[in-house]
Amino acid sequence: MATDTNPRMHPGTGLEGVSIGPSEIGLVDGENGQLIYRGHDAEVLVREHCFEEVAHLLWTGRLPNAAELAELRATVYASMRHVAEEPATLATLDPAALPMDVVRSAISVWAQSRRLEEGGTPADAQAALGAIAGAVALLGARRAGVEPGAIRDEDSLARNYLRVMRGTEPTDAQVGALDAYLVLTAEHGMNASTFTGRVIVSTASDLGSGLVGAIGALKGKLHGGAPSHVSSMIDEIGTKDNAEPWLREKIEAGERLMGFGHRVYKTYDPRARALGEVAERLGSDDERLGLARHVEQTALRLLHEYKPDRRLYTNVEYYAAAVLETIDLDPGLYTPTFAVSRTAGWTAHMLEQMAYPRLIRPQVDYVGPMPE
Repeated sequence: MATDTNPRMHPGTGLEGVSIGPSEIGLVDGENGQLIYRGHDAEVLVREHCFEEVAHLLWTGRLPNAAELAELRATVYASMRHVAEEPATLATLDPAALPMDVVRSAISVWAQSRRLEEGGTPADAQAALGAIAGAVALLGARRAGVEPGAIRDEDSLARNYLRVMRGTEPTDAQVGALDAYLVLTAEHGMNASTFTGRVIVSTASDLGSGLVGAIGALKGKLHGGAPSHVSSMIDEIGTKDNAEPWLREKIEAGERLMGFGHRVYKTYDPRARALGEVAERLGSDDERLGLARHVEQTALRLLHEYKPDRRLYTNVEYYAAAVLETIDLDPGLYTPTFAVSRTAGWTAHMLEQMAYPRLIRPQVDYVGPMPE
């Protein structure tokens, strides 16, 4: 019987439908458009809790009380300050380099300074969150040529992050929008970067190595780079009148529309719905948001026209771009900011993997030639 010898055409190439085992952390319900964090609907969490509370939930399985929240913030901010004062880390923060390369290097230096070994604790996860938040915020300040702002123990991570990055006090609306983004992108099941982190720690490696690997996976444009590409798409379209001809041209050329379609969701991404609401509330640039809404509706109509057999809907990156634009974040820091958020989910998965150590070692279907 003939064998398909093109590995790229093999049905298992992307591991669709393959489970690596049970997890208590997150559920991505692609059919019903629901995202669950340890029994809590993410769309409810974003309305009622801050990012640090949600991170605690992911790490421990429950929301923190006031004392636990204060203790968590103290650990996170101590790590942020350590990064700010570590000469070796600061030396890696080259504003001219690719931001994700800078962040990856900074976290490697941090992990070495913390002397992480096999195993991990929630305190390690908290410190990792502070390290990456501090590295990205300081990189932002360097890219902007400003003196980093102060870290204040009583403030939220979102407020400290923006203040360090800008050297000035952010508005409440900007802080609220960033916090919502951080909550909604903190965890998303067995995505590529989370899987990478779990594979690394399954070898009995340390949490820092897993984090560096996850950052490397998120760097790819098919995973973490989409919001900046959405912004570029909106810029190129420019006007409502140009939306349909521009989109038709791209679809007919077989090009991907950034911000549409998802590997898991077969309905509207719940994170996009929640971030769209945040963008509406923020609304500092109604013309830009109006264009984005028009492009979205046009794209959905055309995708249904051209690809009626495919269930292609708006994904999180589309309105993540709108929110991050509105809070005036440097587009070069979109993916690093995503990494800050996802560190909560990454480290939760790594801790879970470490608690039940089993080397992740899948098989592959060999389709090459056999000896004569």
